Amino acid sequence: MNFASKSLRITFNIATRQSELKTWNGGKSYFPAICRSFGARNFSQLHSKSSTSPSVFCQSKTDLLPATVPASIMVKRYMSVQELTKNLYLFTEHERKFEKDSKTLRLKQDVDDKPLVVILSWLQSKQTHLSKFAKLYMDQGFDVLVAQIRPWQLLWPVKGSQQVALDIVNFMANNDNYKQMVLHGFSVGGYMWGECLMQMDKDRERYQTVLDRIIGQVWDSAADITEIPVGVPKALFPRNPKLQSALRNYMLYHLKTFQEAATQHYVRSSQLFHINYCHAPALFFVSKTDPVGAEASNRRVADSWISNGVNVTWKCFDKSPHVGHFIKHREEYLNSLFEHLRSINMVKYPELMRAKL
Repeated sequence: MNFASKSLRITFNIATRQSELKTWNGGKSYFPAICRSFGARNFSQLHSKSSTSPSVFCQSKTDLLPATVPASIMVKRYMSVQELTKNLYLFTEHERKFEKDSKTLRLKQDVDDKPLVVILSWLQSKQTHLSKFAKLYMDQGFDVLVAQIRPWQLLWPVKGSQQVALDIVNFMANNDNYKQMVLHGFSVGGYMWGECLMQMDKDRERYQTVLDRIIGQVWDSAADITEIPVGVPKALFPRNPKLQSALRNYMLYHLKTFQEAATQHYVRSSQLFHINYCHAPALFFVSKTDPVGAEASNRRVADSWISNGVNVTWKCFDKSPHVGHFIKHREEYLNSLFEHLRSINMVKYPELMRAKL
């Protein structure tokens, strides 16, 4: 099935939709807060996003790496961050600015002979969280590409997450100096990798070399389509159960109503994630108590990959929150991660690894 990226015009009766929203919660209407959570000022603006330029809507700057981050800033003396697009950031060891082709994202200067890890982050991830994971890999000689999506980009894939996926694939394909790559995805990052596979599916011959350069993959709390109505509300309103409930109902409504604009793309992404053209050794981190990156759905993915010849390592914690395994079980997490990296010959400085433990 080929889902070509195209703008979809959606017509609807706003008054009717607002009335439907109010019926979700005993007549109470939470849609103003829901609209704001997706960067829209009102309900009409929220539903116009499927055919609106992405630049019109932005989350607050504290929700992502700063939207106005300079070309190269030092997070710490040993780490610099360069904004490549509004959704992609390159972490490197030295303070330097890479010139790039804005269309292809090819870096105009040759990078050092280093491997690259592509971190597909969770919704509402913060720079402080991502910097910790970036440093783990940089300590082993990696450069780090971080990809983030905003909530509205998840809501409207054609103008949102699929454009980010295309940028990710372009960067990986056009910077072939990174001869070895590792994927590390969190939560909705599983969906994003499915979108990347959709882009690659359009020209398998061209992108096979990209897949061949991926030598390892790590999936932490990967969330499937069935968990979207559970995960998005928890990410946007972690301390507000009423708004979580309202947004959960909205997400179910969104999946049912916008089949062509949204749902079919989620389904196709999930299908490709289960198939996964990348057959590099994989490590799964899951928890028995995680309702978003559920153990059962991750097990189905792992079993599918094993049937396709992928070497899968499975780490399931008895109790830890969604994308919180590293914080809750730091030593076990790092042991499993570094053992996985060692198995693919990606531990360059074992003394730094031991220091982390």
